[in-house]
Parts: sequence; structure tokens; C-alpha cells
Amino acid sequence: MNVDHVLETLNRNGVKYILIGGMNFLFRHKPVLTYDIDVWIEDEKANRDRCEKALAMLDASWGKTDDEWAPVSTKSAGWLERQSVFCLISPHGSIDIFRTVKGLDSWMDSFLTGLDARTSSGVLFRSLSDEDMLKCQLALEQSEQKHDRVIALKEAIGQSHGRPEKI
Repeated sequence: MNVDHVLETLNRNGVKYILIGGMNFLFRHKPVLTYDIDVWIEDEKANRDRCEKALAMLDASWGKTDDEWAPVSTKSAGWLERQSVFCLISPHGSIDIFRTVKGLDSWMDSFLTGLDARTSSGVLFRSLSDEDMLKCQLALEQSEQKHDRVIALKEAIGQSHGRPEKI
């Protein structure tokens, strides 16, 4: 997975995004096994258009069904409007694009409370805050929550008082 290339391509195309999910947790806290790059994009037409262009440059593929699966460069403009979450593959790794995120109300609020961060090789990205990462985890069904992340996030924001809490 080449996260630097994916983030650089989004940045170069002016995509407004927040890095979320396991890759964000990996960069901000500790190494975790993750198989994709999750980004929450600002859900405005111009930004979706920029994102579509960036994904085409990354040679990403997507399809709502197996029959529709194809490079996104072959899709008509506006294809990112079709649903709220997209799971794409690219030669640089799997990429999940979110237009909405469970547990969070406003992309702009999360962007403003997020942090600018850099990958180990220096690529700039906007990172979801610990508080918002925790909200996302707690919005999931308990069986889907990553309990080690919940504990780490609570400790990072000072909610655990040094003791693991029941989830």
C-alpha cells in the first residue's frame, strides 16, 4: 500500500478530505493492521468532482455490481453521488471514500477540530481528532467496535483516568 502516493494525489487535486479509520489511528497512535485508506470527503459537488479526478489518476476501479466494475476513469461525471460510501481498489492500495460518517454530524465541524499531520515521509494530511475517532467507534454496534482503539482513544483524551473501562 502506498498511502503517501494516495494522499499526495488527493492533495495535488485540491480534494478536501479528512483521513479516518485504521490508517489515521496508525499515524496518530500505534501500529495497527489495516488494509485500506479511509477518507471522508467534503460532500460538495466541486469537491466530489476533484475527488473523481484524483481517483482516476490513481487508476482506481469501482462498481456497484460485478457487471459495473470498471476503472473510474470510464464512469460518467458525478458517479460519486450514487451512494454514501465507496470501496475502491487501485494499484496503490484499497481506498474507501466516505461522504458521511456514522457518529459524526458535520464534515466541517470535524475538519475544524481535526489536526494537520504528516506521514513518516512528510506528506501532509488532515487527521480526524481523537474525540471524533472515539465517537465513530462508539456509534458502531458493540460487536463491531475495536475495543483496543476505544481504550487507547479514551486514554489519549483523558477519559479513562488510567483504568480500562467497560465498553
